[in-house]
Amino acid sequence: MNESETRAEYIDPMLKASGWGEVDGSRVLREFRITEGKIQTGGKRSKPEIADYILVYKNRKIAVIEAKQAELPATEGVAQAKSYAEKLHIDYTYSTNGKELYQISMKSGQEGEVKAFPTPDELWAKTYSDQNEWKEKFTSVAIEGDHGKRYYQELAINNALDAVAEEKTRILLTMATGTGKTAVAAQIAWKLFQTRWNLKRDGTRRPRILFLADRNILADQAFGNDFSIFPSDARVRINPLDIRRRGGVPMGGSIYFTIFQTFMSGADDTPYFGEYPPDFFDFIIIDECHRGGANNEGNWRGILEYFAPAVQLGLTATPKRKDNVDTYKYFGKPVYIYSLKQGVNDGFLTPFKVKRIKTTLDDYIYTSDDQIVEGEVEEGKIYEEADFNKIIVIKEREAKRVRVVLDEINQNEKTIIFCANQDHALAVRDLVNQMKDSKDPNYCQRVTANDGARGEQYLREFQDNEKTIPTILTTSQKLSTGVDARNVRNIVLMRPVNSMIEFKQIIGRGTRLFDGKEYFTVYDFVDAYHHFADPEWDGEPVDETTETEPPRGPVGPKPLPEPCPVCGQYLCVCGVELSKKKLKIKLRDGKEREIQHMVSTSFWSADGKPVSVQEFMDNMFGAMPEFFKSEEELRKIWSNPVTRRAFLEKIAAIGYGKDELEILQKMIDAENSDLFDVLNYVSFLNPIISRTERVGQAKASIYDGLDDKQKEFLDFVLSKYEERGVEELDEEKLPVLLNLKYHAIANAEQSLGDVDKIRTVFFNFQKLLYSK
Repeated sequence: MNESETRAEYIDPMLKASGWGEVDGSRVLREFRITEGKIQTGGKRSKPEIADYILVYKNRKIAVIEAKQAELPATEGVAQAKSYAEKLHIDYTYSTNGKELYQISMKSGQEGEVKAFPTPDELWAKTYSDQNEWKEKFTSVAIEGDHGKRYYQELAINNALDAVAEEKTRILLTMATGTGKTAVAAQIAWKLFQTRWNLKRDGTRRPRILFLADRNILADQAFGNDFSIFPSDARVRINPLDIRRRGGVPMGGSIYFTIFQTFMSGADDTPYFGEYPPDFFDFIIIDECHRGGANNEGNWRGILEYFAPAVQLGLTATPKRKDNVDTYKYFGKPVYIYSLKQGVNDGFLTPFKVKRIKTTLDDYIYTSDDQIVEGEVEEGKIYEEADFNKIIVIKEREAKRVRVVLDEINQNEKTIIFCANQDHALAVRDLVNQMKDSKDPNYCQRVTANDGARGEQYLREFQDNEKTIPTILTTSQKLSTGVDARNVRNIVLMRPVNSMIEFKQIIGRGTRLFDGKEYFTVYDFVDAYHHFADPEWDGEPVDETTETEPPRGPVGPKPLPEPCPVCGQYLCVCGVELSKKKLKIKLRDGKEREIQHMVSTSFWSADGKPVSVQEFMDNMFGAMPEFFKSEEELRKIWSNPVTRRAFLEKIAAIGYGKDELEILQKMIDAENSDLFDVLNYVSFLNPIISRTERVGQAKASIYDGLDDKQKEFLDFVLSKYEERGVEELDEEKLPVLLNLKYHAIANAEQSLGDVDKIRTVFFNFQKLLYSK
């Protein structure tokens, strides 16, 4: 009896007998896909995590069941059951073969055989002994629409609402860029809205909720996308023009959206937010709250303190570090964390490659044959990366970097280039447009604070996945956070990134999923890659603060801080430095042609850390004995398409996926060789041969005993193998190859015999191809 028969004949009746699917509010989810599987080269994914059963009661996932066929021990699935329960934050999990049932409590650690599944009410009582009225009410409201249904989003929603029900007043969610923080916030607001929760907790009116961002595009995205689940008359977009036209701030909605600059502006230096009573809002969502909002001197702090009675939810992508420690001090520990590494490994974010680029003019010392166009040079001074485009400008240096970028990237792919400031972004834009292959005059555009409404329009067109122009955007600070452009394939760093917060935000510009997007590439001219080696690049936040109760009483609006004199924003987004005239240098004739460059690609281990080629090979050498003990065993695994695929999936799971193996091929000059030879070299130091040599050595034995038509077919298969590699020998490639060669499976059968016979030939020749 196989597993599916075991489920149908034994496990399903056991669940039904305990009331699952029978009791109102109870559901049984079968083959529940928890993750999507990490994206790999070629558009394939690693194996997703799929639970055999998930039990749901009152809209909460409450148990995991791992099923095994009747002939296997009931505890065969325990490891999987525990793994899935840990990921889903579920207490009770089960492993069964249909005849025996094994129960595990993840919280207490108790486990053992039980006679039957608990009923929905019994399991609810064991799991949620701390339920209160509001927890029950929030749970009764289902997630609305299509967003917010991934496992980690549900956990974030539930944990935040549990905190509200427990009357916590400051709540923090830390979720990687691209994982749907705004969708989570919208679902939290939806449940508050539907249950009529408010600060009085009396259910007499719907809550008034404020979504507070620091950029119009973020407020607009929230208003028009994730929060569109709310009725249009419940949503209010607050802007200065409407306030002036109305003669006051709007008060007739339920969900309000604004940016803090709007709230802090107002007539006679009186901020608009002061027109609302301090207890007007019941719930405030602070988007990208690490951007200064919780800092004692931060621009948002006055708003947050004024509306102190409200429950405040902070959203951030950035785990706590020294440069945003006040965020955690203000909001407390996150109620849920979902990291970039988790998102990539689960297949909800796009993985990335890093190309470090060094040139012979990364540093500069003035020599007398160069011309000083403007400013004063400091003789003998070494001008370093941080000085360029701030105190010294060398156009030829930037031109070389732009040339390297355009040569490295696919010029049809959407790209963001981060520059030192607005002037630098302008110069790089012009250089790109001068060197581009495209004939479109709008191919590259600058989007900075100075570009105003026109820049916003360029950004909207860049975000539109149906449009290809503009293809490249240059920026300084403005695009480093919160901009949802799913099809970004390249991130170029032409300025130092000193803050880990900003670095993670910039990397997040490329992580969003898009059809056909297998990875994105970071082109690093400024050694920003060292952030990846930081112990806290993607780790758990370190608690360096003592939690204190936030102020509860209303306070008056604080005086407005001074805006930036250049861009006029309270939180400067222009990157312009007010300093003396920049030094401009023109290199001597021909010197720019002498600038050399080098591109190196990094390996990344399974835990998200960069490693050298040698370290990668040493680690790989140490890991391989777990899968094969000898060269002969490796040949046996590799020569069968089924065992080969299973083996590749297993080593991919520990950090040696197709991407990494292909990069290693290049590093050891084995691009024209089989991946088998790469593994054979790393493990046993055997010489590498090309695929063409392998075919030449094995062809005679492969053709021995075959008829002419079979030889003709294998000739075709081997030519594809020589051209493209071992994936052409995968089992699922067989029908593709047959259709390519014969245009229809029926035609192939006429020449080669039935499908089983063709499959036998396809499998058998591979044993000979990989024999010694």
